[in-house]
Amino acid sequence: MTVAETIAKVGITPSADYTGVETADDFVFAICRPEDTAEKVTAWIVCADHVKEHSGALNASTSDDVFIRTGTVTTKGATQRTLAVNGNRCVGDPFQDFLLSHKIRYGSGSDVIVPYVYFSLRTGKGEKGSCALVLTSDVGGSAGGAATFACDVKGIGTPAEFDYTTAAAG
Repeated sequence: MTVAETIAKVGITPSADYTGVETADDFVFAICRPEDTAEKVTAWIVCADHVKEHSGALNASTSDDVFIRTGTVTTKGATQRTLAVNGNRCVGDPFQDFLLSHKIRYGSGSDVIVPYVYFSLRTGKGEKGSCALVLTSDVGGSAGGAATFACDVKGIGTPAEFDYTTAAAG
């Protein structure tokens, strides 16, 4: 499913004026596969079908120094976006088919790096950057249960601010 299809399906029009509660379902994580060559974010594929979680986290590096008469001072360095993605296997879903492909499963370096967006359906605000897809489990699950998968998404560098309302119009 594409970003545009997702927006249409959920029936939410992103608005910078939105105030109120946001749920985990209000956030969209989408990627642009190399074969897509889609410049418009609206055509990127969404991580959603049979996905249980795509929890975002920010991991900042810090260093501590002790100074005379000041004591310990913590200095914050760069921050990396990470996402924990997991769910049930669903063959035919474009996101999962790409994530679970041989290229990503065993790839390294630039082979596993793709452009991504992560934003709120409610406000349209989020970020756009590049990430490495690190598949950590391709066939999990117990006998008789659903087959599962898991992936760590690791941001590369500092993402740009993103506004879906501007991207969709452009």
